[in-house]
Amino acid sequence: MRRLNSELTQPKIKMNTLLVPVDFSDVSRFVIAQAAKLARLTQSRIAFLHVVQPPPIIVTDYGPMADNVVQFTIAAEKDAARHLASLKKKMTVAGLATETILRTGYPVYHIVELAKKLAASYIVIGSHGHTAFYDLLIGSTTSGVLKRAPCPVIVIPMHKKKKARAGKQR
Repeated sequence: MRRLNSELTQPKIKMNTLLVPVDFSDVSRFVIAQAAKLARLTQSRIAFLHVVQPPPIIVTDYGPMADNVVQFTIAAEKDAARHLASLKKKMTVAGLATETILRTGYPVYHIVELAKKLAASYIVIGSHGHTAFYDLLIGSTTSGVLKRAPCPVIVIPMHKKKKARAGKQR
């Protein structure tokens, strides 16, 4: 009887990609932990994305305040790059395949476009648990992603202990 090559009998497993947008808040720390667990269970690689949102340009009688916007954006990008490098190092030490991506602009747009480009299996995103009124006035990144995502979205709610603490501080 002829021996079959083990490669032929074993199905090739395509590694999934989890796109995990982070803003470095307390909610993001919890999302990162949950995404790491999911990546281990599904043998997925994680692509962490941070989008720097430049502040709006304010026009006054003295002209636009664009110089401050550019300086703020550059400083925010440098800070985000440091956070992403630290996150990548921690995940690599933990044995997870990780990449980090930094973009500047509108978060929903970049999350959706990157999910398409990476052929992400899932987007793992946090929810800050703001009120509907807040989301109406400010907008919700998670809500925007849910409406436009090219793949399934896993929403990680704010951890209950964090919600309780936030409620006590009001």
